Amino acid sequence: MLPSRQSLAADPLRPLYHFLPPANWMNDPNGLIQWGDEYHLFYQYNPNGAVWGDIHWGHAVSKDLVNWEDLPIALAPTPGGPDAGGCWTGCAVDNNGTPTLIYTGWKDGVESVCLATSTDNLRTWHKHPNNPVISGPPADHNLIGFRDPYVWRENGQWHMIIGAGTHRGSKALLYQSSDLIDWEYSHLILLGNTHSTMCECPNLFPLGNHHVLIYSPWQTDDTFYYSGELEKLGLDFNQTGRVDYGTPLFAPQVFQDKDGRWLMFGWLKERRTVEAHTAAGWAGAMSLPRHLTLGPDGSLHSQPVAELQKLRGDQLVLENMSIAADTERPLLVQGNCLEIKIDLISEASIGGLKVCCAPDDSEYTLISYNAATNELALDTQHASLSPAAMRERHTYTLPDTGSEPCKLHIFIDRSVIEIFTADGQCLTTRIYPTNPDSLGIKLFAQGDSLYVPRMNFWQLDAIWPSSPGS
Repeated sequence: MLPSRQSLAADPLRPLYHFLPPANWMNDPNGLIQWGDEYHLFYQYNPNGAVWGDIHWGHAVSKDLVNWEDLPIALAPTPGGPDAGGCWTGCAVDNNGTPTLIYTGWKDGVESVCLATSTDNLRTWHKHPNNPVISGPPADHNLIGFRDPYVWRENGQWHMIIGAGTHRGSKALLYQSSDLIDWEYSHLILLGNTHSTMCECPNLFPLGNHHVLIYSPWQTDDTFYYSGELEKLGLDFNQTGRVDYGTPLFAPQVFQDKDGRWLMFGWLKERRTVEAHTAAGWAGAMSLPRHLTLGPDGSLHSQPVAELQKLRGDQLVLENMSIAADTERPLLVQGNCLEIKIDLISEASIGGLKVCCAPDDSEYTLISYNAATNELALDTQHASLSPAAMRERHTYTLPDTGSEPCKLHIFIDRSVIEIFTADGQCLTTRIYPTNPDSLGIKLFAQGDSLYVPRMNFWQLDAIWPSSPGS
């Protein structure tokens, strides 16, 4: 049984409109699928504490990708079974009308592929009696990991990509099956990547005229993608990049809904000490659901799904604002549960927003745009007075658009900030203000004046009935 959300509802750092469990530890999104008129979100979950370990599958359901209902735990380790040490990351598919979970089982250091099915609209799950369906990786590759299956159906066959690695670099393996039970190893499809010794949570899917491979290198805080033409013996990629230019987003999962959209959730890691999130009683949140598209050059773009607009409450519009060089301008709007759209114009200055500002400026997060270099920065060096919080600076170089304004779409949700750019990129971070009055917003300019033709602010509603302010 899941704990009550009421027990932690008063925590001022818990996000109000990002998904997270009622309490305890959460990491990777799992089993994303739309079934009938419901979206299902499973996730890696520790029911016994706000630390990594004892991994189960938590479960929630939504009709709109925004408001979620908690359901009972979907998968728990079976004592003595191939998943006795945890039910780890996997996916969900529709097997001719039977909802099926394909996941990583772990026992005594052995990783394998297991199945579970449901006969009651995805509410309860029954593990396959012959688990594991794949007992381990091919012996001739000398791999050091074998986990995180991602499965899809194409040309009448089931296909699976699964993460692996060696001491020389990460790899991914491809399998095929006619029934999800008997699998035949096909070939390696990612060779010699040097980001890490292990490719975690690979997703391979068609997008536009290309295929896209998303994966997270083990023991990093990054997620990368490749896009290109899918060839018989591998992937001939012509574009690569980061999925998010911040650091907390890891192990995302992608699925296609009935409207044909490719949607993605990612795990937003904590950026504070283990002691801090253990004491808080919760750790981890999901990113906002993102709609993925492909640019003309094959680059991966993401934007927040349109359904999030239903969270909008009171709106404030500001227009034609000029900020003198080397000055700041406090705005009347305040809050830490906001959506902001802003256009910035400057010839050579650095300017932007300071958000979640304390009245004495002892805490603030900086969102800056350098017009001379086109650098967008998300800086948490002064976001928190807590010694438990990490201090980071994330950057992304925007394309040169000439005299066009820099357009940013910003979501602030207490300890989460997600920034979407006009060219489809994103910077995400976590912040942990200690002052309950760290709610201010300021415009600033350095070196030259800054012009803001338009800003839109919306107060956003909480998605949980028990949350303060909902």
